[in-house]
Amino acid sequence: MTQSANLETGKRPKGHRKFIVIASVVTLAWLMISGVVGPLFGSLSTVQKNDNSKFLPDGSESSRASTAINTFAAKDAFKQFPTLVLFIGQSTPAKVASANVFAQSLATKDLVDKNGQLVKDASGKSVSIPLSKYLAPGAQVGAFPSAKNDAILANIPLSSDSAGNLLPDKKPVLPAVITTIRYYANQYATANGFTTHTTGLGALFADLFDSFSGLDSSLLATTGLVVAVILIIVYRSPILWILPLFSALIALSLAGGVIYELAKHNIITLDGQSQGILSVLVLGAATDYALLLIARYREELHLHESRVVAMKKAWRGVVEPIIASGSTVTLGLLVLLLSQLTNNRGLGPVGAIGIIASMFTILTLLPALLVLFGRWIFWPKRPKFDSADEKLSGIWSKVAKATERSPRKYWAVSGIILVVLAAFSTTLHANGLSTSQGFTKKTDSVIGQNLLPNYFPAGSGQPTQVVVAADKAAEVSAKLSAIPGVTSVVPLPETPYVPGKPNPAVKVVNGKVLLDATLAYAPDSDKAVNMMPAIRAAAHAVDPTSLVGGTSSVYYDTHQATRHDQRTIIPVILILIAIILALLLRSILASLLLLVTVVLSFLATLGASSIVFHHIFHFAGEDSSFPLFAFVFLVALGIDYNIFLMTRVREETIKHGTKFGMTKGVTVTGGVITSAGIVLAATFTVLGILPLVFLAELGFAVGFGVLLDTLLVRSILVPALVHHIGPKVWWPSKLQDKA
Repeated sequence: MTQSANLETGKRPKGHRKFIVIASVVTLAWLMISGVVGPLFGSLSTVQKNDNSKFLPDGSESSRASTAINTFAAKDAFKQFPTLVLFIGQSTPAKVASANVFAQSLATKDLVDKNGQLVKDASGKSVSIPLSKYLAPGAQVGAFPSAKNDAILANIPLSSDSAGNLLPDKKPVLPAVITTIRYYANQYATANGFTTHTTGLGALFADLFDSFSGLDSSLLATTGLVVAVILIIVYRSPILWILPLFSALIALSLAGGVIYELAKHNIITLDGQSQGILSVLVLGAATDYALLLIARYREELHLHESRVVAMKKAWRGVVEPIIASGSTVTLGLLVLLLSQLTNNRGLGPVGAIGIIASMFTILTLLPALLVLFGRWIFWPKRPKFDSADEKLSGIWSKVAKATERSPRKYWAVSGIILVVLAAFSTTLHANGLSTSQGFTKKTDSVIGQNLLPNYFPAGSGQPTQVVVAADKAAEVSAKLSAIPGVTSVVPLPETPYVPGKPNPAVKVVNGKVLLDATLAYAPDSDKAVNMMPAIRAAAHAVDPTSLVGGTSSVYYDTHQATRHDQRTIIPVILILIAIILALLLRSILASLLLLVTVVLSFLATLGASSIVFHHIFHFAGEDSSFPLFAFVFLVALGIDYNIFLMTRVREETIKHGTKFGMTKGVTVTGGVITSAGIVLAATFTVLGILPLVFLAELGFAVGFGVLLDTLLVRSILVPALVHHIGPKVWWPSKLQDKA
């Protein structure tokens, strides 16, 4: 394909100097903005909220149960993270008594690091912070032996509020609390012939917090390095890559600054997961938009001698697809506001702010930088005026002509590949992961959680709690005890049990009794969570006003809310995308065709992910929210490439007809779409450096799905289908008559 546009000459068109001045002012303004928002982005981790128990809607049974449970003790006594210290070794009554003394002595200790040194403030000065400050008020601290006297378990209930507190150096408190417990537990274990592991929800969440500690450094640095390498390869220039990456980082700092202020004032909710996704989403999306702008600018530089004129033409050519694309992703993310889970609702505006910042930055800062630096920024392959653009005769020209010649063959083969992969999507096990299964590496808390069932019921220290009418308590206890997997049911006493003395009276509050049902399984495991319907049914059958709470109940309600979100959010996103495509392309048939290809690509990605997760990575399963998150990112982001391609095809169709327009569209956008896809895939794959199964799975799924979309769907399937259907693809617009 040869250059077909008219060349324009002229050394200094009208307004050249004015445009240069405006570009300089815009650049300076952005530098000032980044100076303000940059430090705020660095403080994002200080406004995170990572307490899963607070993500459920107030109307869920576990939330209502939590409120009722709190009436049985002093304020906040039941708002706790059970933390279990497992001592493995032969136990004797004397050792059990000693372990009790140790457990109770922890309240007198100060927070220390792994070397036993006091924690430090922001200036590096050691500070004394008592561990007792973070213990659950009124909760009983103690230790008890296993049935075979081969282990001792100490229960150290922490206040759940510690998850949201910060140390003087602005780091989360919970990891420091668990580090302190582990340090003194190791000392005690060594002195008494035990090996020890600290587990339970408190320790699991602390290790989870530690997993997010790399967000501000390693994740961002790795993502930036990956993008830089890809851009250097794409542009084959040692300089040009700096401008789009710099612009993307400015977009990230802007988004981070806005999100920091909103999260600080509790307008939106930010957790570690959302912050990690924000970094890769902004860097990926902003770089995609930058690639589109630079590719069009480079194309126009061959046609216009003035770089100012070339940029104006390029900007007008990309502003509509970038805004349409960004708006689609933004709306898709904002649909998450319909979620019943607050962390999902939080990701919606967090991601949307990131996309808006990306669009705004790339459409203002990057054009200004490109014009100020001039053509030399493309060195050594500077696009020269009045010269042929080699992009028009490269590999994508051959691909475009091949699908034009044999459209049926190409859409049939590519369609079969997608359908076969999509068939494996039914093998996905998105039934949820326990907290211990959620790590890609074995932390101390995971090791302890796995060893605990060898010595104690896995639910020890974290019972399912049932609030029932006092006159129904005995009957409910009997019903619960008969359920397989329930190892004991004990009512909450007025005073702690004392061995060798009569059992204390059962505590009654407002005519209600609290039953602690210990399960044989870890409270966040599939088996424990799947017991909740039976436990609730048994309790409700005897006392319809009863409420079942506790960790397993929270997980069950979370899974149910996630399934509700999928049924609600996915159709809404599809409808929104269909409307946007129809308005953008002025065609109902084209919009439906593109929507079907995106959904098929999504299902194929789920199928490929299932194969990889289960047979290569050997993950225990997928988080229940995985399909929803994968859908939001793959479909919302995947539609970008539809928009980039089809807006250019429509532009060329208006001038030359559908067949030429499709071939020209693939030729000129194939390289940039593929490059953009590789960048986005690589940035999401970087999520795998965090030791969390959910983010590793999401990173792989988005990475694979984007590559599948760009290399097969957008480059082969869609062009072949359009060529096969012909001009009718533009129905009902007038373009349907333009062959």
